[in-house]
Amino acid sequence: MTPTRIFVGGCPVDLRELDEVIETIRDRTGSPGHPPLAVASVNLDHVHHFGSGSRWFGSLDGAGEPGSIEWLNLIDGAPIASQAGRETGRAWPRLAGSDLIGPILAAAERDGASVGFLGGDTATHELLRSRLAHDHPALRLSGFWAPSRDELGDRERSATIARDIASTDTDILVVGLGKPRQELWITEHGVATGARVLLAFGAVVDFLADRIDRAPGWVAAVGMEWAWRLAHEPKRLARRYLVDGPPAYAAVRHRGAPVTSDRPVPVSPLEPSRHHGFAPADGHADVAVVVVTFNSADHLDELLRSLRAESGGLRLRVIVADNGSTDATLARLHDEPGVIAVESGGNVGYAAGINTALRLVGDADAVLVLNPDLVVERGALRRLHERMVVSGAGVVVPQILDAHGEIYPSIRREPTITRAVGDALLGSPSAGRPAWSSEIDVDQESYRHAHRIDWATGAALLIHRDVVKSIGDWDTRFFLYSEETDFFRRVRDAGFTAWYEPDARVRHDQGGSGSSTELLSLMAVNRIRYMRKHHPAGYSSAFHAAVLLHEALRSYDPAHRATLRVLLEQRSWRRLPKASRWPVAPAADRPVASVIVPAHNEQAVIARTLSSIAPLAESGRAEVIVVCNGCTDATAEIARGFAGVRVIELAAPSKTAALNAGDEAARFWPRLYLDADIDVHPGAILAVAAQLARDGCLAARPAFRYDTVGSTALVRAYYRARSRLASTNAALWGAGAYALNERGHERFTRFPELTADDLFVDQTFTSREKRVVETEPVRVRTPRTPTALLTVLTRQSRGNSEAKSAAVASSSTRSTMRELAATVRGPLTAFDAAVYAIFTVLGRRAAGSAGPSSRWETDSSTR
Repeated sequence: MTPTRIFVGGCPVDLRELDEVIETIRDRTGSPGHPPLAVASVNLDHVHHFGSGSRWFGSLDGAGEPGSIEWLNLIDGAPIASQAGRETGRAWPRLAGSDLIGPILAAAERDGASVGFLGGDTATHELLRSRLAHDHPALRLSGFWAPSRDELGDRERSATIARDIASTDTDILVVGLGKPRQELWITEHGVATGARVLLAFGAVVDFLADRIDRAPGWVAAVGMEWAWRLAHEPKRLARRYLVDGPPAYAAVRHRGAPVTSDRPVPVSPLEPSRHHGFAPADGHADVAVVVVTFNSADHLDELLRSLRAESGGLRLRVIVADNGSTDATLARLHDEPGVIAVESGGNVGYAAGINTALRLVGDADAVLVLNPDLVVERGALRRLHERMVVSGAGVVVPQILDAHGEIYPSIRREPTITRAVGDALLGSPSAGRPAWSSEIDVDQESYRHAHRIDWATGAALLIHRDVVKSIGDWDTRFFLYSEETDFFRRVRDAGFTAWYEPDARVRHDQGGSGSSTELLSLMAVNRIRYMRKHHPAGYSSAFHAAVLLHEALRSYDPAHRATLRVLLEQRSWRRLPKASRWPVAPAADRPVASVIVPAHNEQAVIARTLSSIAPLAESGRAEVIVVCNGCTDATAEIARGFAGVRVIELAAPSKTAALNAGDEAARFWPRLYLDADIDVHPGAILAVAAQLARDGCLAARPAFRYDTVGSTALVRAYYRARSRLASTNAALWGAGAYALNERGHERFTRFPELTADDLFVDQTFTSREKRVVETEPVRVRTPRTPTALLTVLTRQSRGNSEAKSAAVASSSTRSTMRELAATVRGPLTAFDAAVYAIFTVLGRRAAGSAGPSSRWETDSSTR
């Protein structure tokens, strides 16, 4: 039996003769009880826009939903007719809109059906009106509509046009807006027009008005109508026929009936509910909202207010996973009724934060992942859910508006080598760029219509519960960036689809999205990690080269230059931001540690240091003591301004005296000794305290990273080399922070009069007795200038000479030089090593020439 529908290039094609089509249209025009019928012409241009792998693939598949458009897809182009003949073994006629319109208008004239025209301009409409009056004098014309491109691109204005058409009782609406706009407009607004038949017939209005000459019959008969039209309209049609046409032709010849693994998810329409407020942890919820926070206190009010507005008649369960905020985020959440707040146990990254929250979603039909700096516009959640109902999508994303109300280009294409090369060579994407040359979709049309997507930025996405169960946890190997790329890839590989819904809107001011050189490098590195996960080694290497090209072409910019260095030295990837964990320690009967901060005239930096750790003191989880020694500035006053912080003032400017005074005042173990210009996360304190509670460990420090932002090239080279030394990453010195438990402190009664107290502590313990805790790294701001660096190195060299004998110092120097030589892997690392050696020698000479000194050389460049 000959099929009545086949698939060509992924597009459905209905096999009909001319008489059947006319009768079908006549029957539907006279049958008001049926859903509207839309007629489309399938040619190569249609396959390009709606075929497998195209931007609008599946966008016309609403047939079967109550009140939706029913499509009749007819053979237009010669390649489509030929393929249909090969698949069915018989010839089928080409039924282009220009061939059908005459018989359709004649039938409408006989039946008394009214006909309206949408598309074209007013001048064309005047010509058309005159021509129709001559050729079809009894035809009932309901109206002509000539909207501008801007009007068609505005959903509200298009809806107004549809209502205007509905007011005229149009039976047959000829829609001549060009592909793909006309089909998309019919899908979105066709039902609202009230028309019983809608004809997506492209340029037929111009043909009827004699504005465009049709190709001679013999040209069409030999399948060369495209060449005729190209010769007459080269500017408008060159891209369609010469660029988009060949791939569509290949798709037609080599793709028959689609073999699809799509798994539409079962979604029922939302039932009306009288529920108000957020749903509790138990029971059923329509949507579980998952938010990951990190210092997000300034944004939570607006987000939660918008979610409460959405919760009227919708059961929302709101779960917030906090990734170690040091601001008032947790306090703000605990004051919010109905919000389920959980600490993730560290700065574990976006993916791990989502996973933490997913454990608590309970019985929910869907999960909505949101950034904390979003505001959800009214009705957005229902529109996302409705799109999931209609499309069967496993994931639906909304339209994102920036702080100025402009559409943010959030839609992305699957990363490929050609797209990476295109972005490297051509820079920021533009609407005219072909899809294969850019990962970011900036075409305005993509943001006006609902359609399938590869992936989108992870700021907001609604995920069906079946997808959550099937996909499982987000991949925590991606600390930040590319985690959503990977998630969407796994969604597609599992057979689910992802859709974009423009009628659901959220506002995103990007306030919670920080940027730094390290994060930019991490973004580039994670793109390569993603490729290595999903592609063979050869493909991944070629993609890596394309990313290198992108950074090399922009290496005049310091941030891109830094990223290029990271990409060239894979060993440096481990120093990029990564997950760090610590114990979740609620307020207890006693603090878990004492923090002692010696400070001498540190008014420029003390507030920065205390801002992150003072919340521990205020909540009773740690004792914080600032020992001001010989201060003549406002250091003590600033420190007293932090709730829970104790301040001790000494007359003499001595760090050793300050350390010992802090010990005398402190009441708890373990104790963290912290320089006044060091940023330490509360989680690092908790993690170090937990490490020191274990058997065998007497001394520890948190991991640290050098912050070289603002430093000169030579200073950055010095610290790059220093960070590669194994001793730097294993010793207790150099981080501006170290900790001792009570048994460890018993090794010495008091701190001796030494400049390098951290070196003294490091030498006091064996490698088995001390630990470097991999937690949120301490931030050590490096000197900004070579002069400031030499000042610091002079102090450090003097301190080292005080702590070591001449023989030990000589042996240490030889060991350091061997370590330094081992770090050389190429020209860049050799340069860094040479800079390090030169500065080290200069610092030691300066310390030797100055002799013993009680002066504490301070780096003023970071203050």
